[in-house]
Amino acid sequence: MSRDFVGALLQLNAEKQVPREQLIRTVEEAIEAAYRRIANEEDIYVQIDGESGKIRVYRARTAVAEVEDPLTELSLDEARAHKADAEVGELVETEQLDGDVFGRIGAQTAKQVVLQRLREAERDVVYDQFASREGELITGTVNRAEPRAIILDVGKGVEAILATTEQSPLEHYRIGQNVKAFVLEVRRGPRGPMLMVSRTHKGFLKRLFELEVPEIHNGTVEIRAIAREAGSRSKVAVSSRQEGLDPVGAAVGQRGARVQAVVAELGGEKIDVIPWNDDPAQFVANALSPAQVLSVDIDIEHRIANVTVPERMLSLAIGREGQNARLAARLSGWRIDIRSDVSVAEAKAAEAAGESGAAVEAAEAAGTAAAAETNAAAAAAGSDQAPAAAVAVAGAASPDEAAVVADGDAGATAPAAEKKPRTRRKVAATAGTAATAETSAPAETSAAAVEPEAAPAAVSVSKKKARSKAKAVEAPAPAADKKPRARARKAATEEVAS
Repeated sequence: MSRDFVGALLQLNAEKQVPREQLIRTVEEAIEAAYRRIANEEDIYVQIDGESGKIRVYRARTAVAEVEDPLTELSLDEARAHKADAEVGELVETEQLDGDVFGRIGAQTAKQVVLQRLREAERDVVYDQFASREGELITGTVNRAEPRAIILDVGKGVEAILATTEQSPLEHYRIGQNVKAFVLEVRRGPRGPMLMVSRTHKGFLKRLFELEVPEIHNGTVEIRAIAREAGSRSKVAVSSRQEGLDPVGAAVGQRGARVQAVVAELGGEKIDVIPWNDDPAQFVANALSPAQVLSVDIDIEHRIANVTVPERMLSLAIGREGQNARLAARLSGWRIDIRSDVSVAEAKAAEAAGESGAAVEAAEAAGTAAAAETNAAAAAAGSDQAPAAAVAVAGAASPDEAAVVADGDAGATAPAAEKKPRTRRKVAATAGTAATAETSAPAETSAAAVEPEAAPAAVSVSKKKARSKAKAVEAPAPAADKKPRARARKAATEEVAS
């Protein structure tokens, strides 16, 4: 029976790929559990000899200074009675048991426990094997298709889940097809480990290049950055650790053989391989390939790259729906603003025109302010002289004296009359009357000629009279009157005479 047991252990070791020591420890724990169920005791232990297959069953308790659980512990004195050099915390064997105490029911219980523990051990081993493969490529066979995922069989009873969101839109799968995938995560499941895989992750593209390009696999050429839109386009930045080695040429291969193999695995996805550069401006210009770049201005504080391209290259630099610029921004890590050289020149011209216009407006504003200050000073001077003339006219004994006073102050009141348009409108009738009186009454010419300039002072004395005169002169002539000028002269003469 011992030989059969050792042979079974060797067979399990070969089939399940479980280490022999772990198998022996698993069987020991299973038999211990079966004994404890039968005897309803907790101090039973099992020891198996891996060479001979002999099973030894015994009772053992832990030596403690103060006993709390008598089923699993014993005092230090009792422990030294069984073993002279026993120490606190040591497991001391107290009794040897017969290994043939199992009946039919006990043997069946032991068998179930052993099989269960062996399955658990096998799952742990498989989980450890796949857990170490996170971030690597695996090859599986399409087992079945579900509405939200494709299930791949990767061997050893393990299934990988390729979710719909992790599938390329260009690819279609069939049952039995071999598919490469990138391991994202390994989870423990009720039936063993579960693998979450992807074909859209940028790590999948990196592993494919490592398979096809030996320089990348051994580290001579390094992939520094990847930007990918699965199923459409990808950009890969590479650099060389060996002087004189072209990293782009090594990645592309002779006549593009290496990169074409990667494109074929991805279902026709376009790949741009560009050289890495530590200078941000140069790297951004490389990232916008195949578009030609004229200049790149870097704003380090806000991480913005302002790129100028020829007018004919603007659409190529932006790409379809902005794809080229978007991938370049992801690859470089900079926000990219693209403008054509024509728009840049127009912006500079508009800015220069705006500056000159602002200068002209500033000069005009300065001139307007100076004129306003001059007018304000003149108005202040005129307002100081006008009250004096008004007082002199008010103190005159007769209208003739007022006219003489006004005649003497005509030169002083003229500027004030010019600054008061409202006053000029009010004495317009008086001016017309004076002109008429000059032709009809030469004897009174001097007094009538001065009246328009002396009008502001006279108006300040009797405003009501001036208003009535203006209304009398400005009133329209009747339609039936055939001689309006004669009537106006007569009215003016009578007014001057009065």
